[in-house]
Formats: sequence, structure tokens, C-alpha cells
Amino acid sequence: MALLAALRHFPLPCRKAPLLNTWLWCGRHVVQRSTHGTPRSAGGEARRRNITVLTYIAAGAIGMLGLSYAAVPLYRLYCQATGLGGQAVAGHATDTVTSMTPMRDRVLRVLFNADVHSAMQWKFRPQQMEVYVVPGETALAFYKAKNPTDEPIIGISTYNVLPLDAAQYFNKIQCFCFEEQWLNSGEEVDLPVFFYIDPDFVDDPRLIGVDTITLSYTFFQARQGHVPTLPGFHGTGPGSKE
Repeated sequence: MALLAALRHFPLPCRKAPLLNTWLWCGRHVVQRSTHGTPRSAGGEARRRNITVLTYIAAGAIGMLGLSYAAVPLYRLYCQATGLGGQAVAGHATDTVTSMTPMRDRVLRVLFNADVHSAMQWKFRPQQMEVYVVPGETALAFYKAKNPTDEPIIGISTYNVLPLDAAQYFNKIQCFCFEEQWLNSGEEVDLPVFFYIDPDFVDDPRLIGVDTITLSYTFFQARQGHVPTLPGFHGTGPGSKE
């Protein structure tokens, strides 16, 4: 320690280090030789390292934020493809429908339910409470939505199928879910749902005693280009007040 203190009072010429990035004593200052041969101060090196660390942290935070926004639509697409989470399967080709064989010995009752979010001012209801179908046969149903307010409102709907085990066999050929619906003041529209139950429904042992399926839609109020995600709706379907 005494030797180091003495060196601070007597300027000494800088010695060339045999290796790069080696700390040297030059008079009263500590320097570091860079890979390009230019001395850098210890304080400047620390600042550069701090900036690098902060840059990585900021990039990681931005990446996590982007993944959180992408998680909802990606999970929704996954559920639609697999039928998990009560999501009906969508996107089937026409040739699948034309080649199906109806299972006439298994009649199913499909109930229709309509809900709206607590902030949504539309009136939304199914035009039929139920239909009877057999697996392998297509069916068409309608919902009705009306905007009773004095201003235009954009709505967007989600859906689910109960029981959950039946969702993977409930295939929608055409529907209005996940699409923005713009209704002007006092406007009323009919919203079709074209669907079928996959014939493989009859071979699933989990569904041996199931003869009723419920298709439920929920409408949320939305801004143009923005999809709401929070639940908190009140029902207008069977057994609920409109």
C-alpha cells in the first residue's frame, strides 16, 4: 500500500503490457489498453458496461410486452384449431362437408345462448332457442343484434361450446365471431351460424351420454381496431332477463 501511495506522487512512463486489456499504472492514473491499442479510463469502461446492461434489460422488457399482447390471439387460434377450452373448431374445407355420412341413429339437441358485456348496450338474442341435428349433418341458425342507442356502436363476439369435450367436434363453417360488427343508431341485423357436428362424435367414449350441446356467444363493445379481452358480461340467453 505504501508503494502504491508513493507511485501516485511520482509520474512514471506507461509501460507496454504484453497482453491486451491489461491494467497499467501511468503516473497518477489507472488506464486500460483496449483491443485497438487506445487507453481507456476505468470510469468510461464502467459507464459503457452499464449502458450495455441497461440496453439488454430494455430489449428484454419490450420483448416480454410484445409476447404478452400476442399470447391472447395465439392461444385463441390454438383453441380454435384443437377445440380446447370450449372453442369450436373452425376452418374446415368444403370437401369434408360433402363427404360426411350423417349418423341418423344419434340425434343431438343444440341450444343457443346470447350474452353481452356489462358495458355493451346492444340487444342480442338467438332467433331460435334450439335445433335438432345428427352428427355429419349441416345446420343453420341465426342470432339477432340491435343497437337501441343514439350513437353507432362497434361490437365483437367470442364464443364457446359446452360440454367442453364436445367442442372439438363442433365445426363452424360460417359465423360472425371475432369480426367487428358496426351497427348504426337503431340498426338491427341477423347474424348467421352455419355449422355441423363431426361424425366422430359418436365414437368418443366421453360423450356416450351426451345428447345436448350449448353454443354460447358473448358480444363486447369495441373501438375500431381494438379487441376487448375482459369478461364481466350479463346474460340475455335462456333463463336470463333482457
